This record gives sequence, C-alpha cells and structure tokens, in this order.
Amino acid sequence: MPRGSGPCRTPSTTSTSALPDGRVPIQPAEQADRLATRLGLPPGDRAFLAEALVHSSYFHEHPDEASGHNERLELLGDAVVNLAVTGALFSRHPADDEGVLSARRAAVVSSAGLARLAGRIDLGDYLLLGEGEAQISGRRRPALLAAAFEAVVGAVFLGHGWEVTRGWLVDLAGPEISADLPEASLKSPKSRLQEIAQRTYGVRPEYRLLDATGPDHRRTFRISVVLDERTLGVGEGESRRIAETAAAAAAIETLERGSAQETPRAEEAADREASSGDPLP
Repeated sequence: MPRGSGPCRTPSTTSTSALPDGRVPIQPAEQADRLATRLGLPPGDRAFLAEALVHSSYFHEHPDEASGHNERLELLGDAVVNLAVTGALFSRHPADDEGVLSARRAAVVSSAGLARLAGRIDLGDYLLLGEGEAQISGRRRPALLAAAFEAVVGAVFLGHGWEVTRGWLVDLAGPEISADLPEASLKSPKSRLQEIAQRTYGVRPEYRLLDATGPDHRRTFRISVVLDERTLGVGEGESRRIAETAAAAAAIETLERGSAQETPRAEEAADREASSGDPLP
C-alpha cells in the first residue's frame, strides 16, 4: 500500500541547487520529456509524468527540485493497470472462466510482472533516486520498478486519458495478455506448492524465517520452507513475500527432482519382481 506523499511543493524555476560535489541534479521535467519521447506519448502537460519519476528518497534529498514524490500516483496506477489488463484478458480469452482469468491477470500485474514491463521501457534509466537508493542498485530492484511503473501509468492516465493509457498499456503487455498458457503455469510458486503439499501430504507448507540482515530500508530476508518436517527449499529476497516465493520455487524443483529419480527406481523394482516371479519384500 503506497504511503502518503506528504505536502506538495512547487519546484524552483529560478535556480538549481548543486550537489555537495558540485554536480547539478537532473530535473524531473527533463526526465519526463525523455520518457514521453521514449513512450511515444502525444504532446501534453508533463507535470504528472515528472512526479511519477520522483522516488521518495530523491524528494527527501531535493525537496526544492520536485513538486512531490510518486506514491500517490502509484495508488492510482494500480487501479488503472488492473482495469486495463482485466479488460484485455476478458476479450482475448473468451473461453476462460473467472478463476483462470484471475490467474492470468495476477501473472501480469504481480510485482515481478510489472517489473518486467518496466524493464521493457527501460524505466530504471529515467527514475530520480536519492544517493543512497541509487548506490544500492535501486534502479534494478523489482519492487521499486513495479511501484514506479504503476506511478507512470497513473500519470499517463491523468495526462492523456483512459483510451491513450489503455492502448499503450495493452500494447506493452501484449505478449503476456496474448499468451495461451495453461492455468497451472500461471499460478505462483507458493500456490503451486500448497496444492502439491495438500494433495500429497495432507498438510500445508510452513515458511520459517532463518535471518534478516541489512539496514531497515534495505533488508534481506532468508526463509526456508518445510514440509512434513523436511526442509525443501531456501529463498532470499528484499521482503518476506519475495523470499517465501523463492523458497517455494526451490521446493518445487526439489520435489520434481525427487519424483524424476523415483520413477526409474520403481520401474527397476517392477522389472526385478517380474523376472523373479516373487514379490519383493
């Protein structure tokens, strides 16, 4: 859930404060013009798009250079993305029921899915980040990219309206919207692992926090997933949810490897039993 962006400020139009090393910070309006050209947007007011590119870390370091940061736009963009993608999937897959459509939508609008779309337009190159965030590779962080992408969608919606936004977004996400993937492949690793666990063992997987390292604004979580008292996978991520997803994916690989190894063993046992004529103990 996006946090409030706080009071808006009017950016300075008469002077630009230099950084401690003498460099002049890049202005939001400049980045907005560059991104609008990259996206092929029609002419219009770039104020919202400029705000969409301002991360809270930049705004806190350069309060006079931007009117606000992008978290309010992120909230709006989340709703716009969901409506546009849902409508496109509804039209593209008329035979799918609501459950399959929901799974298809989740695959597109998840944090990983939105980060993929952000990478498709090189969004990280246009973001304005604080020095600390930039130094820890914030431009490549999936969660940050996903949030910024939603903010950009919100800005395009406010600046150019629904039809332009929907057309651009559906075109950008065209490969994912058109993909005719089976339902099983659309489910998240956690959902798939839970189905396997309940079907095979009759229990739900348990996620255990192994450790959490790093400063508060940049934590790394390490989590294991346990099934029937057996650790099947370990995952890391910048949030517990991401780490749990990685652990679930590792657990599925472990179970699939085990299943593949058990198949030839069962076949060999059956062959031995058939050749000897006696049942194996």
